Amino acid sequence: MFPLEGKITNSTCSGYQDQHPHAILYNILSCRDSSHFKHLNATVHNCHCEQRRAVYLKNPQVTCQVASSVLVKTICFMRSLPSFSLLPSGDQSSLLRHCWVPLFVLGLAQEKMVFEVTHVPNSSILRQILLGSGLTEKEAEQPTLAGVHNLRTCLHDLWNLDLSPKEYAYLKGALLFNPAVKGLSALLFVEGLQQEAQRALQQVIHLLHPEDSGRFSHILLAASAVQTVSHSLVTELFFKPVIGNTNMIHLLTEMLLLQ
Repeated sequence: MFPLEGKITNSTCSGYQDQHPHAILYNILSCRDSSHFKHLNATVHNCHCEQRRAVYLKNPQVTCQVASSVLVKTICFMRSLPSFSLLPSGDQSSLLRHCWVPLFVLGLAQEKMVFEVTHVPNSSILRQILLGSGLTEKEAEQPTLAGVHNLRTCLHDLWNLDLSPKEYAYLKGALLFNPAVKGLSALLFVEGLQQEAQRALQQVIHLLHPEDSGRFSHILLAASAVQTVSHSLVTELFFKPVIGNTNMIHLLTEMLLLQ
C-alpha cells in the first residue's frame, strides 16, 4: 500500500572529476595557486557533498527529551491496541522493528516538534585527497544533512495537511499493520487490520472534510514519504546522545513488553 520512494543518489563531486589528484595535492601543499584552492574549497561546499555532510542536534538536551516523550507515546499507542496484542509475539516484534520509525515521525508531526542541526566539523581537504572518499562504519551511520532535509520535508507535508487527532490515529494504525513486512505468521489478519484502519480513516475524512475529495490520497502520499525516513537517522540523531551504544530494538522491545 505504501511503496518506498525517494532514494538519495551518491554521485561523485563534479568539482573533483576534472582535477588531477597529484596536481591538487601539489597546489595545496605549495600554496602556489591560491585562486585554485579557493575555487576547490567553494566547489566542496556547493556540490552534493554538502548534502552528505554529517550533522548533529544543536540543542540535544531539549530535543532528545521531547523525542523520548514522543517515543513513549508511540509505544503506548501500540500497546493500547487490543488487535495488536492479539498478534503472535513474533509478529508484534516484526511490526515493531519495521514500523516504529514511521509511527515516531507521525508523532513528531503531531507534536509539532521543531529541531535544529549543525554540521559536524568537516574532514580537511588534504585528508579527503589522501584517504579517498571511503567512510568508516561509524561515519556512514552519522545523520546527514540530506537525511534531515528528507525528515523535515515529511514533517512539513504532514503539517500542511493539518490532520485531526483521529486522522493521526487511524493513519498510525494503517502504517503499523503493514502486511508487506516479511515473515508474518498472521498475514491475513494484519492485512485485514490495515484495511479496517484505512476504511476508518476514509470515514473520518468524509465526516470532517466532505468537500475535499483528494484528501485521502494526499494523506496516503504523505504516509508513503514517511516510510523513506531512515531508521539509522532517527536512532543516531535523536536517541544516540541518550542511550549510547544500547541496541535500539532491544530497548523498544523492553518498552513494549513492560507491564
